[in-house]
Amino acid sequence: MSPKHPPESCDTFVVLGDRTKGGHVIFGKNSDRPSEEVQEVIYERQADHDAGSKVQCTYIEVDQVAHTHAVILSKPSWMWGAEMGANEHGVCVGNEAVWTKLGSNEDLTERLLGMDLVRLALERSSTAEMAVEVITSLLQQYGQGGPCSDTDTDFVYHNSFLIADSQEAWILETAGKHWAAENIKSGYRNISNALSIGTKIDKMSEGLKELAQEKGWWDGAGDFNFSQAYGASQDAGEGRKECGEKLLAKFSEGGDFALTHMFEVLRDKESGICRGVDHCRPTAGSMVSVISQGPQRPSCHWFTGTPDPQRSVFKPFIFTNNVKISPHIQSPKIPAEEDPAKVIPRFAKKVNRTHLLYRRQQAATENGGSIVDTLRELERNCVKETEACLENFEPDRLCEMDDLFKDCVDSELKFYK
Repeated sequence: MSPKHPPESCDTFVVLGDRTKGGHVIFGKNSDRPSEEVQEVIYERQADHDAGSKVQCTYIEVDQVAHTHAVILSKPSWMWGAEMGANEHGVCVGNEAVWTKLGSNEDLTERLLGMDLVRLALERSSTAEMAVEVITSLLQQYGQGGPCSDTDTDFVYHNSFLIADSQEAWILETAGKHWAAENIKSGYRNISNALSIGTKIDKMSEGLKELAQEKGWWDGAGDFNFSQAYGASQDAGEGRKECGEKLLAKFSEGGDFALTHMFEVLRDKESGICRGVDHCRPTAGSMVSVISQGPQRPSCHWFTGTPDPQRSVFKPFIFTNNVKISPHIQSPKIPAEEDPAKVIPRFAKKVNRTHLLYRRQQAATENGGSIVDTLRELERNCVKETEACLENFEPDRLCEMDDLFKDCVDSELKFYK
């Protein structure tokens, strides 16, 4: 099935410790979504669950596990799953839309969304490699499918994932229930909206090569190339991907790639990596994580929670035992019987899912001007103070970070009054 929509969507990036300042892994993602969709930032605590219990994802229920990890998620407010996020063990996951030769009308059937798989992986994994195992086992058991928008019921796609922890990264790309994975141990990597795994395949689904031969997508001679065999649109997002690679190469050349470099990458509008609110698929939210190497310094995850990172503020979140997150960056709770995403027929009407920070930021930055400069200065000060604190971090004072994210949201809101 050819994509109904041009594959203009997200970009995800990672720079490994051999190229970064301090040797920490730095992960970044822009979430480009349908116009006017609201992205919220939510925190879920770790939890134990009864044997035999289920978890309701966006469309279907799946078996719950005995224990789920604490997670911080940036997610479209209408769905259960997340575009990107991190967990308490320093695992980060982001997904991309891809179109493959296995795409068909079957993809309209409600199964697991790629965003559901992001959240499930974060809740159930303590390493990046474990996240690969979680996603692929769920993919095999339940499959992927269903509308990926609450306004366009025909918008469906397959998914690719960039997964990172403090030691390594994995690229996981899917085509229906089939998949290939590539392990990244050094340097940098980014993904956009086309399959990118070539002949370096470190893990794959059973029967992947055989199916390609059966379909006539590979003649069985020479090295098997996953993206050439299964990709439906080889240049989907290719321009953005190439620009992203050049930006990563430029900033990491001296081996001192930093947090603010990833901010710059995500704010690059010339390449199309960053999209304004006037675009049909604007950047709805952004995330950058600095994944620390050891317990002496906690990982720090930065989220905007608002559209267009050029007009947004990245705010820091650190996992603590009693962390608090602002209600002003979370969408209102809509009763299930009134939520068009949860009743049949789905998406029959639109509801207002905007949160306070979204509304205030959109109104204040509509015409740009000095407010954007003021916001950028606010962010620079926050980065300086947060990094200074982390450089001199004392583990027994972790509780002082409980209100960090909440206070930053509240401070941003004051500038919009």
